[in-house]
Amino acid sequence: MLAAPIMALGTWVPFLQGVSVALMVVTIVLLYLDFRQAGGLNRFEVRRIHDSKLSLGADNPIKLTVRGLGAQPTIFWVRDEPPVRFQTATTVIEGLLQPHKTWEGLYHVRPLRRGDYAFANINLRWQGPMGLVVRQGVIHAASPVKVYPNLLDIRRYDLVLRQNRLQELGLRNSRMYGEGNEFERLREYLPDDEFRRINWKATARRNRPVTIEYQTERSQSITCMVDIGRMMQSPVRDIAKLDYVINAVLLLGYVATGVGDKVGLMTFADEVDTYLTPRMGRLQFYRMLEFLYRVEAQPVEPDYRRAVAYLAGKQRKRALIVIFTDISGGLSIENLVSHISVLAKNSLPLVVTISDPDIHTAAHQRPEDSLSAYQRAAAIQLIEERHLALDSLHRRGVLTLDVPAHQLSWSVVSRYLDLKGRGRL
Repeated sequence: MLAAPIMALGTWVPFLQGVSVALMVVTIVLLYLDFRQAGGLNRFEVRRIHDSKLSLGADNPIKLTVRGLGAQPTIFWVRDEPPVRFQTATTVIEGLLQPHKTWEGLYHVRPLRRGDYAFANINLRWQGPMGLVVRQGVIHAASPVKVYPNLLDIRRYDLVLRQNRLQELGLRNSRMYGEGNEFERLREYLPDDEFRRINWKATARRNRPVTIEYQTERSQSITCMVDIGRMMQSPVRDIAKLDYVINAVLLLGYVATGVGDKVGLMTFADEVDTYLTPRMGRLQFYRMLEFLYRVEAQPVEPDYRRAVAYLAGKQRKRALIVIFTDISGGLSIENLVSHISVLAKNSLPLVVTISDPDIHTAAHQRPEDSLSAYQRAAAIQLIEERHLALDSLHRRGVLTLDVPAHQLSWSVVSRYLDLKGRGRL
């Protein structure tokens, strides 16, 4: 472009035409030299690093590494191609690569549905040493990936458990001395100990007061009943309610098996879909993980009567029954109240529901037209029906937990540890 006005001036000053031609030749030579010195794609080693199992609804880290095999620093841009259904802020990262060094870049993806997906290729652009040319190449790095329920919360729980910092998550260890009915140890009597805890035989042998110390029982049973009916398909912040429930079930199962309890699983809609007998150990957790990876909501109403009858035939001993469901109003609420309360005769039922933030927003909005007034009235009615149903369950001996979706997993685990610590199981 600089040569163009010089060539135009050559109309009046002839020697400037030669200058413009020389300038273009020099520019072409420089471009060619910069193109050659920039090198090909073989001067880079590009890799994508991530977990083979990504977590649903979480920000999963994806690492890109670029290793330079050339002898000069290089400015480059790398663009990854994650699955189109993943949410991500950016997939283009700029970097400066030093000779024979490895550059690392990080971005995050947020899957919104479970299932099998695949990453595509990686695109790389790099600048020549003179900054005149930008070359581009494609790295064939297609790789499959599976999106599982949220495993990052489980890793987070393991980390804080090893560091003895459960309080930061709002949790406390379920192993509580002085409560429960399982013998733990003998120790010397303290002034604030209860007299009924004194072991008189040990006191006579040692000639000083000795107290029995108990801990919460192990090998107790927890069964998770998961409603996979039509209302569990409704989304909360782009993620289906069923997926929030699955994350909570897995975290509860992981924590419960870790403290020595038995965990079982049942899914139901209009019929019982599957049933896993409560068992101990991490193997049971992995059974639940593999099953819940594939479960999908069904476009039918849940049949609580059939589900409760089936569980009653399978669950003979007392257990904590955690029912994950959605209260949609009408007959579903009546069926829930009338049938779930039957479980309170022999077990400890806990009904867990997800509150919808959109309904609460609509209930508190200021009406500006007839449509918004109708929406507000309908939302208020739904909230009132929900409160009445939960109160009715509570009066019949059924525990309830109604929390927002983003608080579901940790709220369920906290409630379980609290019930276990107080000996309610």
